[in-house]
Amino acid sequence: MTGRLMLLDTASLYFRAYFGVPDSVRAPDGTPVNAVRGLLDFIDRLVKDHRPDHLVACMDADWRPRWRVDLIPTYKAHRVAEEHTGAPDAEEVPDTLAPQVPVIEEVLDAIGIARVGVAEYEADDVIGTFTARARGPVDIVTGDRDLYQLVDDERQVRVLYPLKGVGTLQVTDEAVLREKYGVDGRGYADLALLRGDPSDGLPGVAGIGEKTAAKLLAEFGDLAGIMAAVDDPGAKLTPSQRKRLTEARPYLAVAPKVVRVAGDVPLPEVGTALPHAPRDPAALAELARRWGLGGSLDRLLTTLTS
Repeated sequence: MTGRLMLLDTASLYFRAYFGVPDSVRAPDGTPVNAVRGLLDFIDRLVKDHRPDHLVACMDADWRPRWRVDLIPTYKAHRVAEEHTGAPDAEEVPDTLAPQVPVIEEVLDAIGIARVGVAEYEADDVIGTFTARARGPVDIVTGDRDLYQLVDDERQVRVLYPLKGVGTLQVTDEAVLREKYGVDGRGYADLALLRGDPSDGLPGVAGIGEKTAAKLLAEFGDLAGIMAAVDDPGAKLTPSQRKRLTEARPYLAVAPKVVRVAGDVPLPEVGTALPHAPRDPAALAELARRWGLGGSLDRLLTTLTS
């Protein structure tokens, strides 16, 4: 794969579309399609502004993988709507958003935009693996700061973080990370697991907030260096820091595997080139008619064919 690759954290974007576009945007039968049309508008703007050569809509085949939950049981636990045995738990999703997700998938498939989800992995892991394999620049579009850990100036990997829709994006490179968090991409995962993240059910280390975590990483390099300092009586740690980090050893032993995105997901063979014509024009026309996709789809198709 050569040329610029754009990876969409699709769920992150359709959630933003759902909450950013009024639910008065409806299909002819009255069904809300605000997330569908909003996502199409997002993709149109992204392709216009950034002109990727390749585009992949990365999906959550499993938004809460069991192997992560086995390590940290609180992982995303507060977002579980229904527990399932032998299948992914059901995520709490607004009632009028859930029916739009299959429509989004059908529309992307008919357009010919690559859509990739892998059993037992989150979209973040799919993104991490595509990024690891890329041989050209990578733009990751997400509203999830966890993916800042993939930012790498040397490899031209950056995160496009929506501040308002996708018209206003924070182009996140290592300079932005150092200014905001005091770490580069490589250090962001360690920062995140130390400070914790209530939105993902990660407890972090009690008493170690973002600023303290950044200072510890600046002093000792990475999590391994911090934990080596805990065992070194001469290391510059306060008694409180040493105590809290010692007490957090069980958590810190497993948190890296949970927080760091996988880079070795078994990706399917898929064509990622940006489509310049719909893959299935008849199916797309029927979807457009049934769901009233109107101008949103027309604009995207015009952009893709131009």
